[in-house]
Amino acid sequence: MRIRQGGFTLIELVIVIVILGLLAATALPRFINITQDARIASVQGVAGGLRGGLSLAKAQALVSGSAGNPCGGGAGTVCMDGIAVAVNASSYPTGGASGSGIENAMQGLDGYLFAYPTVNRTTAFRPVNGGSATCQALYDADVGSVTVTSGGC
Repeated sequence: MRIRQGGFTLIELVIVIVILGLLAATALPRFINITQDARIASVQGVAGGLRGGLSLAKAQALVSGSAGNPCGGGAGTVCMDGIAVAVNASSYPTGGASGSGIENAMQGLDGYLFAYPTVNRTTAFRPVNGGSATCQALYDADVGSVTVTSGGC
């Protein structure tokens, strides 16, 4: 009595490998866009935090004035959770990389996440990994506005 071995033929294995290759080729571009989507979401999240910090600092300046505070910041500052936040004459947090204005109002934004170059009197918050002039949140302290550019993320 002869026992016949069962299994897949070479042609069947090649066909399965080709089908898996086609599936991988169609699915791979979707996974590549995840990085871009993450950068866009990161920039939009920081823009939301900037808007929140801006609103809270302005409200605090309007309620308590900016002629000094218990945080020890002196004139032109407001106290937010025990941290002195520098404000300008319009009661908006100051910009720039000084670490005393909008950066203090954000409370938790650190240099490991975003860089702070100042461009044309606005402070640019760019992701350290993949940030550019076309992937950033811009804070303009003169008018208290936040804009997002995410075309090049």
